[in-house]
Amino acid sequence: MVASADRAPSGRPPDESTLHGAALVYLARYAATEAGLHRVLMRRIERWARAQPDREAAEPILMAARATVDRLVKRLAETGAVSDTVFAENRAKSLIRSGQSSRAVQARLVAKGVASDVARTASATDAETELAAALVLARKRRIGPYRPSGDADAAVRLKEMGVLARAGFSRDIVQQTLETSRHDAERRIYELRR
Repeated sequence: MVASADRAPSGRPPDESTLHGAALVYLARYAATEAGLHRVLMRRIERWARAQPDREAAEPILMAARATVDRLVKRLAETGAVSDTVFAENRAKSLIRSGQSSRAVQARLVAKGVASDVARTASATDAETELAAALVLARKRRIGPYRPSGDADAAVRLKEMGVLARAGFSRDIVQQTLETSRHDAERRIYELRR
């Protein structure tokens, strides 16, 4: 679904007031990074430009609107309406609670346009939190303590280790996850989600 801030009326040229209004509408609906908001507003401008019959006549308006987006996003960041740090912290908590490793969280934040140092800080977790996140993934995938058959042979255990390792968990966390009892796993997951 495309946000209403991303849809530009074809008749009215994008100026500072319409772009500011579109940015506020988008931010009221979605959490966003500065880069994400910038992309949304630029798509709005491009959509307006494509709808113009005389592209050459629209070029000065297009250039002014692009410059406005840069200033607008910077101003909204300065006022706190959009914050990469707040976005990264909230998104990291959500992803970790859903079973993502801190490495995977960091990669996803960087892909959203968050600076790598901000992403690294937001995704930093202690060993207990990382283990709880791995246990959430184990529960989703029905491996380790959530294996329906109980004990596993070496091939099954190796497969389960691969699932957790590909998700970005360290070898120590993978081994702890597979050795945790179901009762202890449930307790740790409960603590993570509180």
